[in-house]
Amino acid sequence: MTDKLNGIEERYEKINELLCSPDIISNQQEYAKLMKEQKNLTPVVEKFREYKKYESALTESKELLDAGGLDKDFRELVQEEFEQAKIDVERCSEELKVLLLPKDPNDERNVIVEIRGGAGGEEAALFAGELFRMYSMYAQSKGFKVEILSENPTELGGYKEIVFSVEGEGAYSRFKFESGVHRVQRVPETESQGRIQTSTATVAVLPEAEDVDVELDPADLQIDVFRSSGAGGQKVNKTSSAIRVTHLPTGMVVECQDERSQYKNKDKALKVLRSRLLEIEQEKHDAEIAGARKAQVGTGDRSERIRTYNFPQGRVSDHRIGLTLYKLEQFLNGDMDEMIDALITADTAEKLKAQGEE
Repeated sequence: MTDKLNGIEERYEKINELLCSPDIISNQQEYAKLMKEQKNLTPVVEKFREYKKYESALTESKELLDAGGLDKDFRELVQEEFEQAKIDVERCSEELKVLLLPKDPNDERNVIVEIRGGAGGEEAALFAGELFRMYSMYAQSKGFKVEILSENPTELGGYKEIVFSVEGEGAYSRFKFESGVHRVQRVPETESQGRIQTSTATVAVLPEAEDVDVELDPADLQIDVFRSSGAGGQKVNKTSSAIRVTHLPTGMVVECQDERSQYKNKDKALKVLRSRLLEIEQEKHDAEIAGARKAQVGTGDRSERIRTYNFPQGRVSDHRIGLTLYKLEQFLNGDMDEMIDALITADTAEKLKAQGEE
């Protein structure tokens, strides 16, 4: 591990030199690329330097103890320093193992989230709306920007389907464990007998694809224009601004009618299409690599039941890591960090375990 860390530190120092070079400063693309690499290496280098400081203190105190001839008080002081340095070296070593784990290349990306009402009819659509509200409030608490890309609302205020983007640094790293089936247990407002009903909604979280990730051939696209439907005042249905994009090779269809501008709807539809196609490519790639290298906390499969929201008991339970929090109301108001941090910790532990088995 030390050789690898020395190499990283050398690369870090080289980058700092390059960033002062007039040639690099004048090349914005190369400058931005190096700045990003420097940012990724900084926490590793800082922790490695901290590790070396404690390792040096450990060596010095051990040499003093081994040499002998120390008076009682001084020996106790050196022994204390030795024990503390040993603890610090071990702690830094474990932290460095985590920092050296392969990064998910999508972690810093924006995300596209798709929520669909599942089993349970109107109650499922209402639950889909509550999940959208929960994610919006969580995103806001993180300083992320939320934009609705497509929606299919119901008369009672729920959603058969809603697609939205979350923009901000590290958005995918905070949302990526949300893909799967979310289950709600409660007495619906429409239930006169007071019986608890179980409904579901599916969530899919996609890293937002950039133009360079997925190249769309115009010949592969069929673009249809139609009139918007649903609530929206007098202008709805009078202008053909809604867009339906069909990707002919896969048969994938994306509709967007959220904006009154045909061009804005087309941009949004293509953004969703690119992200869905990127997901397909990544699923193919994941299937080809060894299972130990895949994220271990859940499969990320949208058909996997991942979480239950139980209203009578006021709890939210994540089935992948066996964590139950008795703060359902706060959770639905966007207080999700405790759950998300636990998922990230469990995922890191699994990756470290897999790395140790290689």
